[in-house]
Amino acid sequence: MQPDPTPKQQQFLRYLEKEVARTGKSPSLRKAAAQMGVSHTAVSQLIKGLEEKGLIRRDGRYGRAIYLLNRFQETAGAMRWREVPIIGRIAAGLPLYAQQEWGGTVVVDAAVFRHANLFALTVKGDSMNGVGILAGDLVICEPRQYAENGQIIVALVHQEEATVKRFFLGKDHIELRPENPSYKPMRYPFNAVLIQGRVIGVHRGPEVAEKL
Repeated sequence: MQPDPTPKQQQFLRYLEKEVARTGKSPSLRKAAAQMGVSHTAVSQLIKGLEEKGLIRRDGRYGRAIYLLNRFQETAGAMRWREVPIIGRIAAGLPLYAQQEWGGTVVVDAAVFRHANLFALTVKGDSMNGVGILAGDLVICEPRQYAENGQIIVALVHQEEATVKRFFLGKDHIELRPENPSYKPMRYPFNAVLIQGRVIGVHRGPEVAEKL
């Protein structure tokens, strides 16, 4: 069992908790030293001491980001979030990260959605309500230009507006299959479909509803 933090360590830990609650991230070493009125060396020693006692974690020995840990040695809830851009429209032929037409952002749990360069897309229509993807939902997507059979993807058809469907690869076609008996599967030639991402979760209202 690790010893309790010293009074100075407790003071620094409270400062970190306050900054994380206020900004959602840990302060830089320079900022922490200035605000606490101590040297950079003193802050480094405090960080090292709290890390050894399992109260904080850094990414690597010299990592700048500091993560508060809960009693299970997991990242504290206050820091388990990330902003994902909401795409207003996917442009044909352009990488997702190069597009500028964002419609805001959505905050998701970083412990659940860990993929890099995620994006979100607003669902239109009810063709996927059989798997709980409803009109107005935001699907959280991992950028990808390929898919495996049965995966739910975001694709551009004929370089037009994006659609969310299940993907199936045939010998001479691609089938995009809805999850609603009111809609029929659609078949397209290979050059008509551009896969843009794989759906990994659904966001409904102010909370993350589920992970696929």
